[in-house]
Amino acid sequence: MTTPPNIDAPPAGGSNLPEYTVAEISGALKRTLESEYGHVRVRGEISGFKRHTSGHLYMSLKDESAVLDSVCWRGTAGRLAIAPEDGLEVIATGRITTYGARSKYQLVIEAMEVAGEGALLKLLEDRRRMLAAEGLFDDDRKQAIPFLPAVIGVVTSPTGAVIRDILHRLADRFPRHVLLWPVAVQGDAAASQVAAAIEGFNALAPDGPVPRPDLLIVGRGGGSLEDLWAFNEEIVVRAAAASRIPLISAVGHETDTTLIDFASDRRAPTPTAAAEMAVPVRTELIAQMLDDARRLVAAMGRGLEDRRVRLEGLARGLPEPVRLLEAASQRLDDWTERLRNGAQNLIAGRRAALDRLTAGLRPTALAGEIAGAGERVKGLGERLGPATARLLERRAERLEGLHLRLQSVSYERVLDRGFVLVRDARDEPVVSAAALAAGDNIALRFKDGEARATVENTGAVPARKARPVKSATEPKSDSKPKLDPKPKAAPKPKKPDERQGKLL
Repeated sequence: MTTPPNIDAPPAGGSNLPEYTVAEISGALKRTLESEYGHVRVRGEISGFKRHTSGHLYMSLKDESAVLDSVCWRGTAGRLAIAPEDGLEVIATGRITTYGARSKYQLVIEAMEVAGEGALLKLLEDRRRMLAAEGLFDDDRKQAIPFLPAVIGVVTSPTGAVIRDILHRLADRFPRHVLLWPVAVQGDAAASQVAAAIEGFNALAPDGPVPRPDLLIVGRGGGSLEDLWAFNEEIVVRAAAASRIPLISAVGHETDTTLIDFASDRRAPTPTAAAEMAVPVRTELIAQMLDDARRLVAAMGRGLEDRRVRLEGLARGLPEPVRLLEAASQRLDDWTERLRNGAQNLIAGRRAALDRLTAGLRPTALAGEIAGAGERVKGLGERLGPATARLLERRAERLEGLHLRLQSVSYERVLDRGFVLVRDARDEPVVSAAALAAGDNIALRFKDGEARATVENTGAVPARKARPVKSATEPKSDSKPKLDPKPKAAPKPKKPDERQGKLL
């Protein structure tokens, strides 16, 4: 800390003026201003408003002839009654101090309020335009008010006349179950409490221990614009617009208008009128139901009487049913008699035809024909056995001939003459030396078995210099291989026996 100068010391250089350092004069000015202007109220228009990342608010208060730099520390900014913005005329309460680093003085703001009703109305209109641009006041967001809600939630002061008026009016019209969420309706904390109450009612579970209201009423009595300002706050308007429960706003008297009135689903001029909108009159409903029942019974009576008269008129134009049935009954008797006679005649005709056919039959000739047919069947049965044996014998001879022909062209007969079948590693027959390469493994099939070998070289090799393949033994023979004898011709089928008759 810098020691203040000794004013009793003789001045240096022969002057009687005290000498200060920069820090000393800055501190002296700071103490002087804070002691003289430790608590002041300054009215002016906000200009150059800026919210720093640290949470501090920086702005200037100006009028037509001067500008005063101002600052609001982060701890105080959250408790301000209004949100500062450029162009807003306010009354700021605080203390004057200096900022020695830049040789400037400034106002440290501790509280702020709107200066005059005109500024409040301007702020209210600007906020209304902003929220309307977001669509919070659109008609398509409005919800229908239930005809007869079972539970009604009321957001208001528990000690005011509003809750008593609402309960009294509901008891007169149609008693309902009422839930009260007590809040402050005026002051700095009113807006946050009202918004929390609306959100709290919406958060209740439909089947929870506390019943979820079917309708909400937000209300308070009349007052000045400043008294009703909590219901113009943005947090309250947004909570009302987001409510999933239909909401009636009843703030102030009929001439008072707040922003919650635009966001609510229905506006009531007074809290008592809100109760009247919430429920119908029970006695009037009973009277209306009785009147509707009476009119329904009378309408049903008139409808039945009109239909009875019309039926009687139509019945007079119809013929007698008994006469219609007489003609039909006579036709039925006639058809019944004709049916009985026709059936008897049909049976008699069939019996006569059967007698004629029976008379034409000859029992002796029929027995002879049956006996002759039996002899023929017996003869055919005796011839069937030998014919079947001869047929099987011919089929066996033909099958044996085909077998001999198949054996004559089999490669196994070639192996019997000393030839060898060569297969590669894929077990495919090798028909050309060009298909093999040195080092390939091959299999040699002889007539009596197989042998494995490895190819040493490939290409055309003269027969006199041919070397035997490894692991292969070929039969030595100087004579040419004998050709297989010419296969025997299949025996000619025997001429069928002409004596054998046809079975079928």
